[in-house]
Amino acid sequence: MIQRGKPWPVLLLAQHLSEGGSERQLAETAISLDRSEFAPHVGCLRPGGFREEELRRAGVPVVCFAMRSFLSVSAAAGAIGMLRYLRRHHIQLVHAFDVPMDVFAVPVARAARTPVVLSSQRAHRELTKGLLRPALRIVDRLADGIIVNSNALRRRLIEDEKVPPGRIYLCHNGIDTDLFHPGNRDLRADKPLVIGSVCVLRPEKSLGTLLEAFARLRPQESGLTLRITGDGPARQELEALGRRLSLQDQFRLEPATSKVAERLREIDIFVLPSLSESFSNSLMEAMACGCATIASRTGGNPELVQGGETGLLFETGNVRELADQLRRLVDDASLRLRLGASASSFVRGRFSRQRAVDNVAAVYRKFLQAKSEPAAASDEQ
Repeated sequence: MIQRGKPWPVLLLAQHLSEGGSERQLAETAISLDRSEFAPHVGCLRPGGFREEELRRAGVPVVCFAMRSFLSVSAAAGAIGMLRYLRRHHIQLVHAFDVPMDVFAVPVARAARTPVVLSSQRAHRELTKGLLRPALRIVDRLADGIIVNSNALRRRLIEDEKVPPGRIYLCHNGIDTDLFHPGNRDLRADKPLVIGSVCVLRPEKSLGTLLEAFARLRPQESGLTLRITGDGPARQELEALGRRLSLQDQFRLEPATSKVAERLREIDIFVLPSLSESFSNSLMEAMACGCATIASRTGGNPELVQGGETGLLFETGNVRELADQLRRLVDDASLRLRLGASASSFVRGRFSRQRAVDNVAAVYRKFLQAKSEPAAASDEQ
């Protein structure tokens, strides 16, 4: 029976609590939920990470159900640990934020008879390999609902995975608009331009497309600089490509930084050339900071970058088209400034962190209240 009369204990879950968009959305949701209505807990499979420290400082309990792999003895131990935790703390709602936790936590929560069990789809399923992909189809049926962060993902779940539309809930990501804003951006039309990107350096980000397009602009002659900030498995490949393209001092590959907003305010033209994207935090942050943006026409990017209004789009992987769009912004300062201002106003007005948290809380509330009503009716009889 679901409890009534005090805050609902809810457990939010991710594989780890380090760098990553899902991890950040989880942490911000847990910290920002109204404590008079919800009592948030957070669980993970790998201990440590700066998000764990952030959550603990905010008074959110964090538990680790340590597991090395789904095929190890640790998986059974982790599942038993989670079962005990759910029962001991009378958890009323479980929400898995990423694929590993979808597959691990949803069946465990069902076995524990947790009243409300939610999964998430925050990236295209083509990125999910091996047995996890068919496992997600089972999870789709086990969960009470699936939270997605873009209309593009909602369509894919309906069309490709045959999930009933009524079981999918759209909750866009949100950002801290007090942190991500244009600030004291240098708007001089005659200053040297910086083209750049700030993201995790993964193959699906297709940053090589940006390097090749940048090389077509003859940066040595035009005084342009390309600056990519981030860490990840594609770093060495990008370094090698920069050397092959003879970009020399025009290209800087810088490590990830906690001062993302400051870095974005130094970029005039932000490019996200991803092959696959759901609803990009880095794109939202760049737009909020007043960057003129160019993004590939994939996933949720067109929901943010509305061609000619809040930025420019190009066909995924098309180096020539990206180079043309870059040249267009380099040559037209008034267009560059107009798109940057429009992008900032659009994102800051629609995708604040609190608005995102409120949307997730509304989904939680809907399910929890629905589960409470039968219990209340039973008590009155």
